[in-house]
Amino acid sequence: MKIQLKLEYAAFLIVGILAFAKTEYSWWWFALLFLAPDISMLGYTVNNKVGAFFYNLLHHFGVAIIVYLAGVALSLPYLQMIGAILFSHSAFDRILGYGLKYPDSFQNTHLGKIGKVK
Repeated sequence: MKIQLKLEYAAFLIVGILAFAKTEYSWWWFALLFLAPDISMLGYTVNNKVGAFFYNLLHHFGVAIIVYLAGVALSLPYLQMIGAILFSHSAFDRILGYGLKYPDSFQNTHLGKIGKVK
């Protein structure tokens, strides 16, 4: 099942890259902003609950799709770009095993525990 999930997320990553290709933006934007959603981890400096909320907000496929579709509907290419990057980044994180976070700990994700086992 683990390999099947990684293949599914790899397909999602390809979809995100194709969505970005439909925008008018140069690929250097993609490279520059690909890791930007990880800024949401700064929420963990407040506490786990705030950190999980902001992390999940910027790593949720549904949010990425809504942002992208809003860009399409409103003819705002920058929203399409942001949505495509959010989607691609989230898929890449899932390939690496980083899932959406539970509010008790950064290591506790919907894909299981991450990090070193104590």
